[in-house]
Amino acid sequence: MMRAWTVPILLMLCGSALAAGLVSSGTAGTAAAVLLLFVLLAGVNSPLIFPKSVGASEARRLSEIDGRPVVFWRPGCQYCIRLRIRLGRGARQLYWVNIWRDPDGAAEVRTANDGNETVPTVVVAGRPHTNPDPAWVREQLSPSA
Repeated sequence: MMRAWTVPILLMLCGSALAAGLVSSGTAGTAAAVLLLFVLLAGVNSPLIFPKSVGASEARRLSEIDGRPVVFWRPGCQYCIRLRIRLGRGARQLYWVNIWRDPDGAAEVRTANDGNETVPTVVVAGRPHTNPDPAWVREQLSPSA
């Protein structure tokens, strides 16, 4: 779990140090802007922007029932963040599996990607798709929406 928060914590620490240096040199406005930027970057790279994760077995079971896609992701992955942001509110319709918290999910991703933990890996109707276009994923939501 700590691994998921390493990048956001480092961003917050760097932003705080930089802002403190700017405040001490008398540029409080710039310091506030820099700190805000680093807080936003930390938020985007944290697990907080993703819908609640479920385990791989639970996601598979639920997907078989209602046909919704399963997304395997990990915090800090720029492609996962891109997918999440481009899906907008539709992201809540998918089942999200954090591979850093679920060893079964990580194993499933490795099986689908020749031993690599390449994310996002989206499973639709039992078929894995590695780093698919967000527009395509949105189209897969239409039948179940």
